[in-house]
Amino acid sequence: MSARFLFKISFLFVLLLGFTANAAELWVSPNGKDSNPGTKEAPFATVHMALRKARELRRLNDPSVEEGIKIYVAGGVYYFNEPLQVRPEDAGTTENPTVIMTERNAKPVFSGGVKVEDWQKFNGKLHGLPEEAKGHIWVASAPVVGGQQIQFRQMWVNDEKAVRATNLDDGELDRILSVDGENQEMWIPTPSQDFNDPDDLEFVIHQWWAIANLRVKDIEVQGDKTKLTFHQPESQIEFEHPWPAPFIDEENEYNGNSAFFFQGAIELLNQPGEWYLDKKLGKVYYWPKDGEDLNGAEVVVPFLETIVEIEGNLENPVRNFGFSGIGFEHTTWMRPSERGHVPLQAGFYILEAYKLQEPGTPDKSSLENQAWTGRQPAGVMVKNASNIRFENCIFQHMAATGLDLVSGVEFSDVIGNIFRDIGGTAVQLGFFGGPDFEAHLPYNPADERELVHNIEIRNNLITNVTNEDWGTVGIGVGFAHDVNIEHNEIRDVNYSGISLGWGWTKTISASKNNRIHANKIHRFAKQMYDVGGIYTLSAQPNMEISENAIFDLMDAPYAHMPHHHQYIYFDEASSYIRANDNWTEKDKFFSNSPGPGNEWENNGPEVSEEIKEKAGLEPEYQYLRD
Repeated sequence: MSARFLFKISFLFVLLLGFTANAAELWVSPNGKDSNPGTKEAPFATVHMALRKARELRRLNDPSVEEGIKIYVAGGVYYFNEPLQVRPEDAGTTENPTVIMTERNAKPVFSGGVKVEDWQKFNGKLHGLPEEAKGHIWVASAPVVGGQQIQFRQMWVNDEKAVRATNLDDGELDRILSVDGENQEMWIPTPSQDFNDPDDLEFVIHQWWAIANLRVKDIEVQGDKTKLTFHQPESQIEFEHPWPAPFIDEENEYNGNSAFFFQGAIELLNQPGEWYLDKKLGKVYYWPKDGEDLNGAEVVVPFLETIVEIEGNLENPVRNFGFSGIGFEHTTWMRPSERGHVPLQAGFYILEAYKLQEPGTPDKSSLENQAWTGRQPAGVMVKNASNIRFENCIFQHMAATGLDLVSGVEFSDVIGNIFRDIGGTAVQLGFFGGPDFEAHLPYNPADERELVHNIEIRNNLITNVTNEDWGTVGIGVGFAHDVNIEHNEIRDVNYSGISLGWGWTKTISASKNNRIHANKIHRFAKQMYDVGGIYTLSAQPNMEISENAIFDLMDAPYAHMPHHHQYIYFDEASSYIRANDNWTEKDKFFSNSPGPGNEWENNGPEVSEEIKEKAGLEPEYQYLRD
């Protein structure tokens, strides 16, 4: 009997039937104390202390852990000062895992945020505030944590995301006029706003399948056109990297040059629901929506990048650990404000990239560009772990990735969760290159334990993700094998629904035996170009794409080629992939320089209604829609 099968039996017992009298139970409550023993009558105040207690029970081989450890968390919001660290010493076994789970009918939230309190109506003068906003603004002091004023890029008011001051919603976006790569300058139509302090100003530009966040260094108005320059390092990256770059529609063949918008400056605070942070004075300004009373509102800004870190090592991974019924909320990601953000694809930001004067690499003689990338942080991160399970959890209000299985993760499940209001990718897993591994190379590590493999991603609802970095995806898989993505519903994403593969290479490497089956993908491609409801890259032997329902393909309003989007997209070097019996509302597919061995049978609007109706959440998980 396989270890994975034993684990599933154990977890079904844990989550559905409960422990026997021999199991350890620890309790956590917002009304508890960490000096308490952690019983139901005298609970801990923090899950950090409960986990420490569980660790000690295992270290001492306490008889109570014979059937495992169950950490019950009462309802309420737990504001973390630091991530919860799950270590190899916290490992259980297949027969006695550790589960952090909700009390019956409770809704506990692990938050990486901090409250903004003591709001007051603002009646003073604020230089640069638009005339229409005067008399409507409220102000509070930016939170201080550990003696330091925190910086942030998101804010939530009564559990709804407020809008960082922007001109994105002022109407049709302007488009760049020209790009001067040699001098690292960009020319745009002169803005209607007179920006007083470019230190607060961020320029966001639409670049094919990605956006870039550039901190403005200087603005020089010359009549009806304006020259922008940007801070380093993003300025050099932006003007040197070849793909994706700003688009100039010189022949007037498409939808115009690259579109752009501004955000972050006081001059853009011109609508209800928008906010602005004065970093120098440490003040937050907000224009409430109709009916919002800031005297009684709960306003939260993010403080931590990661709420939970499950991390072992190759010799001693974290094993047999799970979360059930927990909410993970409020994470930040400050790199765009500190060093800019210029992605290669799927949110992986470029550290260095340039065009090769003489094309060619050991893997690809025609390759003309090289790139080394960084990885966005995740609200929950897993590394070097086995038999990890997330079930019935909610991942929301996050700045970057929701859940990331980074490396060395095996035989683990992500089942029955909700991912919503996430700035980047909802679920991400596998290897995507990095600072020490160029992005266009095949990956086959000498130590196979580094690979992510045998992962189940099933019956999750993913909605309103990619809402800050438009070029991220619903589910993203790099180099990984034996990954099953089944019966998920993915909707309202700005780029691709499911993206599987990396490397742009026909060389067979670590990716194999992956399956995308019976998912419902709709309302995708809302903002970006070069999109697939299901998108693939590189050689992936024995990959299956079957019985998915893909529809509501959106027309991105700002993409220079808004109709270059498709239901299934075999992009560069996609090889050895079977696509069978996928229902799509139209016959719209695309292949770009595919490799050998692909099979294509019975895909499009003629596929049976039964397949369409069975795709997405299975009946026992339909409650997630509520």
